[in-house]
Formats: sequence, structure tokens, C-alpha cells
Amino acid sequence: MITIAADAEIPLVQEAFGAMGTVRLLDGRSMNAANIGDASMLLVRSVTPVNQTLLADTRVRFVATATVGVDHVDTECLMRNHIGFASASGCNAVAVAEYVAAALLFLARRDHFDLQGKTLGIVGVGNVGGKVFERAHALGMRCLLCDPPKQRQTGNALFLPLDEVLANADIITVHVSLSHEGPDATAGMINRAFFAAAKNGAVLINTSRGAVCDDAALREARDKLSAVVLDVWNNEPAIDPANVAVADIATPHIAGYSLDGKVRATEMVYRAACGFLFREPAWNPSGFLSRTGAPTIDLKHSSDPVHDAIAGSCPITRDDTALRKAIKGKKADIGAAFDTLRREYPLRREFDKCRIVNAPAGAEKMLRDVGFIIER
Repeated sequence: MITIAADAEIPLVQEAFGAMGTVRLLDGRSMNAANIGDASMLLVRSVTPVNQTLLADTRVRFVATATVGVDHVDTECLMRNHIGFASASGCNAVAVAEYVAAALLFLARRDHFDLQGKTLGIVGVGNVGGKVFERAHALGMRCLLCDPPKQRQTGNALFLPLDEVLANADIITVHVSLSHEGPDATAGMINRAFFAAAKNGAVLINTSRGAVCDDAALREARDKLSAVVLDVWNNEPAIDPANVAVADIATPHIAGYSLDGKVRATEMVYRAACGFLFREPAWNPSGFLSRTGAPTIDLKHSSDPVHDAIAGSCPITRDDTALRKAIKGKKADIGAAFDTLRREYPLRREFDKCRIVNAPAGAEKMLRDVGFIIER
């Protein structure tokens, strides 16, 4: 039996890891060498920087982050100290792609345009970008793909240079990991040159990392853009209200916050921990990922069934309103308000768990193609 220090916000962490040993639940932003103590396993989320300072004088031999991104983890430090590591790559790809679909349909309705025939530029075509492509294709959009590492690896002409994508895309959605060095560094890549290359009237969606965007450049370019959707922010959780003000949709880093994605992340790091300890996995979260308790979306009286189904599953306008209300008039405690929104985020299920009833026959194919299951 071992001691496991875990972020208390990781769902079902006690159920998954309890049989391995004693699970010590901690606040992710307050983790330190003292409260990790004698734990030999550390489970974190993106709010905990994992580095030499955190791990000094601890007994940690395995670290796992229940997140896709790993920019908060000093992996070289882990390697130097012979500490095992795992992440939950791809766990929330479906949820983020569904968020992007919700943003696209919201803007199309608000601004009175048809997504069919619009060109979507997808920058970063990994787990998330690939799922975004599938849903955008289902919505009738033309997609341009930019992923320089993949282009070099495959030589596939499908992957286009960034400037070419920016010059031709009506809507640009960014799905890159955060990196600060090398030929594919992404920190600050959404900058003045990025906006100069973009079409007039383009839409920007950023659900990757806040540091991918140069805030000053975004504010300067705002008049060139027809809309901005931001889910990620520099200096989270103490975000700048000025950046919220320039966004048409502003949400508190919850694009990937489906119940399904969160539980999937816990399962992925649990299985990785079992492998590290040479244990046979015994915990199965399938019961938590069933359709039991999922919302029913009735489209009987809907005049725009695809929009209404997606908005019913992923209500980003609700999340936008909640963020603006939470930070309005606040200065010192914006960070606390931001964290509270994430911690108390309402239950959200992915499209294939929602119950769609009374779907018009003409909308059934598109609803199925974006991921819904139609009930008769």
C-alpha cells in the first residue's frame, strides 16, 4: 500500500486509486513539498506546476496529470530524478470539438450566415484538431489544415503553411500545445503577424492555451475580426478583464469540461499508474460514462434543430454569461472567481450521451454526423 497525493478536483480519484493505497486529497493550487509529504505518487491537473521546487525532499516516484497539456510539468526534471510520468492525452478531444461546434453554430445564428460553404482553418491537427475536422465536415464546412510537424513527418500536401491557411480561412480555430522553443514554438504565435496574414472579417477561436495568444496584438486587431471566442487566457486564473471585453464568447477554460472527458482522464492516468506498479487494472468507470442521467433534448418545436441540439448539450452562452458576471467589478479576487466557476461547473455530457427526441427527419443525418444518437 502506498500514499497518493491527488488534486481533489480529479473526478472519482478516490474510487479509482483507493485500492492502491491511501489517497490524500489536496487543493491543486496549494500543493507543496510539505503537504505532499511521504506520498510516492502524485496526481495533478494543469493548475499545479510540477518542478524541482515541488518535488524536492519528497518520495514521489510517479507523477500523472489528468490533462492533455503538459506544459505545467517539468518533464526533464522527472527524467533526471527517474520519476515515472503519464498524461491523459486525448481525453477531452471530443468535448473541445463539441465546444467549437457550439461556437460555430452560435455565431452563424447571431450573424446570419450559413456554415455550409464557409472555410475553417484548423491550426494544430492532433487529437482535438482531428475531432474538430470531423464535426466541421459534418456541418458542411471546407477545412484547411495547418500542422508543420505533421507535414514534415508525412510530407502530406494536405497540411498547408500557416500564412496560406490564414489568408483563406473565414474562421480560424487553434488547437496547439504550448511550447516555447524550437521551430514549432507556439507561445505568442497568435501575434501581429498572425493577424496581418488573416482575412478581414475572420473569426478567431482559441481553446488551446492562453499563452499562445499575444493579448496586446489581439486587442489591436479586434476591429479586423468579426468575432472572437476565447476559452483560455494568459495568467489564469487572474485573467485580464480587458481580454474578456474583446471576446464575443468568453468562457473559463471549460471547453474540455465534459463529465465524459474528465472521467476518461482519470481512467487514463489510473491505467498508467497500474502499469507503473505492475498491477492489473481493477477499476472500471463504464457505469459513470453510461447515458443514465444524461439530458433529454426535445426538438419537436425547433426551427433550427442542429443548433438547438448542440446548444442544449454545450451551452456556451450560459458559460459566457457566468464568467462576465463573476468578474464584473472585481479586481483582487478575479482569480478566485475564475477557479470557482471551473470547480462548480455544471454537469455536461458529450453529444453521444444526450437523448435527442422528436428530431425532424431532415436534420437526422447531420445530427448523427456530429455525434448525436437519435431516439425514436
